[in-house]
Amino acid sequence: MSRTAADLVRELERTRDETLRHFARDDRELARSYGPGKWSVKFILHHLADSEQILYERIGRTIAEPRPSIMVFQEALWARNLDYATLPLEISRGLYDSVRRAHIHYARKFYDSHGHLEFVHSEMGVRTLRQEFDKVADHNEHHLTQIRAALDGADPRP
Repeated sequence: MSRTAADLVRELERTRDETLRHFARDDRELARSYGPGKWSVKFILHHLADSEQILYERIGRTIAEPRPSIMVFQEALWARNLDYATLPLEISRGLYDSVRRAHIHYARKFYDSHGHLEFVHSEMGVRTLRQEFDKVADHNEHHLTQIRAALDGADPRP
């Protein structure tokens, strides 16, 4: 069964609300990880903010341009080179919240009517607007699962 725009919007709102609550956690909770060598809750939140803007660009370009070519997002490089360790969490919170509001707006407007539009991803090949909108929600839920695991029992990072 495929999603409708209304289904997607509900999922985008649900994952947004849960994600935003995690930005308010204390430093000890933000330092927790869901496994050895895995990102902390803080790093995951920074990643979600950056991913949100990358996916927004893909969605916007797919709506606005004919079959654009889009490069892969190298998340590990972003984490290292943008220095997630010292980036203030409030910056990422504002970015995440703002871009998520735009995703919700465009999902309502374009998910059903323009979902067939295509772009070419540098590694995955041809993808559709509908697939990329779905990815926004699914990607967020994937990382919320990691955050829940970190908070439910992983030892804090040193």
